[in-house]
Amino acid sequence: QARSASSDTSEAAEQIANLSEDRVKLIQERDGFLNQRKEASAVVGKLMRNKDNLDSSQQEELEEAKSASTAASEKATNAEAALEEIQTTMDRLLAGIPNLLDDQVPFGRDESENEEVSRWGDKDALPARLEWDDSFQPLWHDDVASNLNGYQVEAAVKMSGARFVALSGSIAQLERAIAMFCIDLHTTQHGYTEVSVPFVVGRSALEGTSQLPKFQEDLFAITPESHTCNGEDAFLIPTAEVPVTNMHRGQVLEESDLPLSYVAWTPCFRAEAGSYGRDTKGLIRTHQFQKVELVKITTADTSDAEHETLTAHAEAVLRSLELPYRKVRLCSGDIGFSARHCYDLEVWLPGAGEFREISSCSNTGDFQARRMSLRYRPKPADGSNKKLKPVLCHTINGSGLAVGRTLVAVLENYQTPDGSVVVPEVLRPYMGGKEILKAPQK
Repeated sequence: QARSASSDTSEAAEQIANLSEDRVKLIQERDGFLNQRKEASAVVGKLMRNKDNLDSSQQEELEEAKSASTAASEKATNAEAALEEIQTTMDRLLAGIPNLLDDQVPFGRDESENEEVSRWGDKDALPARLEWDDSFQPLWHDDVASNLNGYQVEAAVKMSGARFVALSGSIAQLERAIAMFCIDLHTTQHGYTEVSVPFVVGRSALEGTSQLPKFQEDLFAITPESHTCNGEDAFLIPTAEVPVTNMHRGQVLEESDLPLSYVAWTPCFRAEAGSYGRDTKGLIRTHQFQKVELVKITTADTSDAEHETLTAHAEAVLRSLELPYRKVRLCSGDIGFSARHCYDLEVWLPGAGEFREISSCSNTGDFQARRMSLRYRPKPADGSNKKLKPVLCHTINGSGLAVGRTLVAVLENYQTPDGSVVVPEVLRPYMGGKEILKAPQK
């Protein structure tokens, strides 16, 4: 109800409740039949030990016990088959049920009711430094990049279709510089371990992080004739969250090793259909984009604190680049399917004249871990060597940052009235010391 779930989801939840009751009854029936079989088999065993000396009454008792054992076994088998069918149906229905929400999540219908938590940076600071006057109208990022001869959208569309772009020269170099800066910041200052992961994953990996089955239409599927992942349907990754989190699928970790903190720089592929207006142009919403992803695997006790830490690490990138942004807590009507609590970081874009999402930092609780059987073994409170029963991990993920959108923000915030772009100071070591990007001389 808090998520304003669709009628289909509500019906599925009701079905699950009913099936759960049926499942309990069937388990009791199956166990009853198994006990009957055990009792009848005990009688058979006892009589068979003296089978050569049975009188007619005992022989009759033996045959009745055999029949009872066989009948009970068949009934137990039928009950087990019915249980498997119920479990399959429940698993299918559960896969479409979103995560339960944290108490901090505000109730709301859509993004207009998200809760602003904080703001950082002065939107007028960079314009003043870059000498924008009242007559200067900041350009959209694609116009800035085009004027620097670094935006080759026509070539990309020719070879790949709509909503693909190609970058060249100093713009391509600037995009790479952003990604490398993010990776270096997170590995050297924030304690993340860099990982290089596959860009193709199987169905079960996407089910583990909950992109499947609900969001299959947003994924780029690979034809089975071309490739399968261990016999499963194969897909291009929509985010590095999928392969990074799945690195530990099915494992039991030790609490002493947690939290695990990973960072990965990958391309991401999304076939999502929804986009409107100028989003269909430029780098805001494309089918292929680069992202630096942060993933944490932790315990229930440290989950909320690690979520705040990961979000702060994403914010640190924006602050290092001196990009004004705001932090919002997503409401129940806007939060993602797998998240129990989510912050969006929205960067200021002067060309567009609005804040736009540049990072989503989500705490999924044990939602993903349950799907991929990712657990840890708690440390005994008494310091003994006793092995405790494994419990589910909590997983946290966020963009640190979306590279394409960070490029958008740099181009729009650091443009100058003469059409050049000032390179943010922290990116200059990755740009061979360049301080300003200017259009090549004709």
